Amino acid sequence: MSSGSDAAPAADTWGRRGFIGALAATAAAAAVSAPAPASASALSTVAAARPPRRTGQLFLGTYTTQPGGGSGLGLASYDEATGRITRTGTLTGVPDPSYLCLHPSGKTLYAVNEQEQGGVTAIALSAAGPEVLGRRGTGGAGPCHLSVHPGGRWLLSANYGSGSVAVHPVESSGALGELSDLVTHSSPPPGPGQEGPHAHQIVTSPDGGHLLAVDLGNDAVYSYRLDTKKGKLRRVSYAVLRAGAGPRHLTFHPSGRFAYLANELDDTVVVCAYDAASGRLTPGDPQSTGTGEGTSYPAQLLVDREGTFAFLANRGHNSITRYAVEDEGARLRLLGTVPVGGDFPRHIAFSPSRRLLFAANQKSGSVSVLRVERDGRLSLTGEPFAAPAAVCVLPL
Repeated sequence: MSSGSDAAPAADTWGRRGFIGALAATAAAAAVSAPAPASASALSTVAAARPPRRTGQLFLGTYTTQPGGGSGLGLASYDEATGRITRTGTLTGVPDPSYLCLHPSGKTLYAVNEQEQGGVTAIALSAAGPEVLGRRGTGGAGPCHLSVHPGGRWLLSANYGSGSVAVHPVESSGALGELSDLVTHSSPPPGPGQEGPHAHQIVTSPDGGHLLAVDLGNDAVYSYRLDTKKGKLRRVSYAVLRAGAGPRHLTFHPSGRFAYLANELDDTVVVCAYDAASGRLTPGDPQSTGTGEGTSYPAQLLVDREGTFAFLANRGHNSITRYAVEDEGARLRLLGTVPVGGDFPRHIAFSPSRRLLFAANQKSGSVSVLRVERDGRLSLTGEPFAAPAAVCVLPL
């Protein structure tokens, strides 16, 4: 593995992603159906019977233009004590919302529209319910990831199909302005079996100084500086993984000195050293996911708040790998795998308390909920919740 600087550029190709052709999205009015609130007397009875339990909101990403998919952004709630999920409605007018993220203010939700003519949709959150603010094009095909810059003024997205990363300004209302920058990964050349770059993720480093874009097609991770006044990207370095690794998702250790990379194509994880001053990422040696000889595609890594355990979702093996984080973040020690209770866990997310871990299982159309113990153990809380083509889950 090597690092390069100055020049710009899987196993998850457009076909493997299961996306069929260019499907136009038909904008519809936002429609939310929710159950009637409980009466005051009923609430009093419940409060007297047991201590109040924390209930959170849950947003569910799906594909709306594929057989077996959903009709929009799924809305639900969950019980922190039991892990039980309750459906509360669907927000229509959001085509193919396959990845979701929240603005730092907590007032706006953003969804990619993973279509041939890619887009990003802004959704206002309020006590009255979610409301679509509008949609902007990403300038590329098949956006599959997005994040908000910590300052809250810029939305960043990754176009998987065309191998580019995009920047949109965020207005005071949370709505999005026109595209301010678009950068296509042109080098290094694509890895074995890849026809071109496939940008899979773009995130901001913990110190806020650099943006890191993971590209599955080019086996590379790019580091950018963002001009926070103009919304322009300037590439400062890139790290190259071994050929055919297919890097998909990167997660930082809380210290900000190390990042962990899930490689989809060769079924490995890599610990990377990160230099905040230069933005340079230095990959280490590939490590086992503990999934054995069968076919499995790592999807996403999470690290707990204390930086003591890491968790990896494995599609195919249908498990979550547990790692102990050692040497102040410099090493991952494999602890074993835990069945996820569903088929093809595409995305995992912690609840705000970090006591629950949610897994969106794409092929079984379900969301599993696992309890996270202090010693890093995981246990399923009950039967999975049915959710059509569940590809992303965002608990608030």
